[in-house]
Parts: sequence; structure tokens; C-alpha cells
Amino acid sequence: MIKKFSLGLLVLALSTSCVSKKIYNDLESKYADSKKENRSLTDENEDLLKTKNQLDLDRTALTSDLSASKAALDKLKADYAAAQNKLEVLQDSYAALEKNSGEALQSNMKKNRDLLGQLDEKAKALAVEQERLSKSAQRLQELEDLIAAKEANMKKLKETLSNALNSFEGKGLTVEQKNGKVYVSMENKLLFNSGSWSVGSEGKKAVVELGKVLGDNPEISVLIEGHTDDDAFSASGPIADNWDLSTKRATAIVAILSENSKINKQSLTAAGRGEFSPLASNATADGKAKNRRIEIILTPRLDEIAEMLNEIN
Repeated sequence: MIKKFSLGLLVLALSTSCVSKKIYNDLESKYADSKKENRSLTDENEDLLKTKNQLDLDRTALTSDLSASKAALDKLKADYAAAQNKLEVLQDSYAALEKNSGEALQSNMKKNRDLLGQLDEKAKALAVEQERLSKSAQRLQELEDLIAAKEANMKKLKETLSNALNSFEGKGLTVEQKNGKVYVSMENKLLFNSGSWSVGSEGKKAVVELGKVLGDNPEISVLIEGHTDDDAFSASGPIADNWDLSTKRATAIVAILSENSKINKQSLTAAGRGEFSPLASNATADGKAKNRRIEIILTPRLDEIAEMLNEIN
């Protein structure tokens, strides 16, 4: 009965105010555009993850190629040593055969010249291979040093964030490092009231402190993901579904971070995951509480690594 009454009021309001209807339609159009952009950003994030995985595969292949080249170098060295031994034997034979007939002497001299030619070719091939391996080993070392430096930077970033957000840990906020990234997770009890995407005062303090650290690390890519439990919403309410709510919440965090002028806005991405990436079972109240969260995923730039791999290949 209440829904019918509310619907009647809405129809009456729309029929008596053309301006309100136009504003509503504009907002609805902007919201649809935002959802399309969100889907595009989510696809882009997945592509970046695939790129990172491909880079890991390329690095493994490069290491395997280096091992194979080292094995080939060892074989060339062995061939070189064997050729030297043969030369020494032939030189001794040559000295002995000098006392024999001229025909036998010429034959052995020819063999010696042939072996010397072969030895010279192997020495040239060995020098070329040594130079190539030296360059590959140097670039591989530079790549490993770069990856190690990025790992160290992410570890330092994690420690800095833990110190900056220390007063909020135990209030639904955690900071951890895994897979080369830093994850800052904030439960909704710190940020939002039920069904709301307005950030509370305590939650805003935590986001502002996070923003201060991000402002000092402009090279870091920041993905803000909104997550919900599996409780459904009424279709007649202001929230369409959990996708809608999680996106609004992620965007609310981006809005607060954007107030910090030191943060590179091009590095910020907001995404809604709805109830489809839970941490725990939604069968219990505690599990639902853990699933209602904001995850802020900090990723180092991989451009330098990609360029270095292209140079090596």
C-alpha cells in the first residue's frame, strides 16, 4: 500500500514538474555512462594483470635461454680444449715426420693447416658467443635488479602505510603485501552505514591518511574495489543492486583521495565487484561483515620492465 502511494506521488511529481523530470533523466544517463566506464576500467585492469603474467613468463623463458647459452659456451670451450690437444699431438707428429719423405711431410703439414684453421674458427665463434652471453647476462642482471628494487619499494610502501594507518588497525583496517602488490582493506564498519555510500568521519580520516602516503608515491597505480555481501536491494530504492552500491562506494573513496592535490588522478581507478569476490561465507553474520569492504590495491608501474624485456628480445 505504501509503495503504491509513493509511486502515485512520484507520478504526480513528474507530471507537474518538467524540470525535475529532465534532471532525473540527465542523472540516469550519467549513471549509465559511469557504469560503462567502470566495466571498461575493470577490463583494462584484467589486461594489465595478463600483461604482468606474460612478463613473468618472458622472464622465465629468458632465464632458460641463458642457461642453454651457457651450456653451449661450455661445449665450445670443451671443443676448443680438445682441438688444442689434437694440435699438440700433430705438432709432435710433425716433428717426427720431418725425417721422413717429402710427400708424407707435406700431407701432415696440410692436416696441421686444416686443424689450425678449424681451431681459429672455433676461437672466433667462442669469442662471439662470449660477447653475446656477457651482454645478455648484464641485461638480465639489470632486469633482476629492477624487479628487486620494485619489490623493496613495495615493502617500504607497506611499512609506511602500516605506520600511517596504525591507529585504525583493529577497527576493520588491514595492510598486507602479496604478489608484488600492497593491499589495504577497510571493512564497511569503518567507512559506511548499511546501504549507504557516504563515508563516515572516522573512515574519512583513514582515507585521508592513506592519501598522504599515496601523494608521496605518484608512480604507484591505485585500484579501489568496492565489495558487498549477497543481501539484495529493493528495485524501487535508490540503489539498483550490489554492483551499483559497490561502485558508488569505490567512487566515494576516489573522491576523497582526489582532494589531495599531490595524488596523480590518472593513477586512480574505481571498480565495483558486488558480492562476487567474497572473503568469507555469506552464511554467517561475521562472514557478511568481512565481505562488506573496500580494497585498495597498489601496484608498481611495469613500463620499465616491459621496455627492458623488449630490448633483450
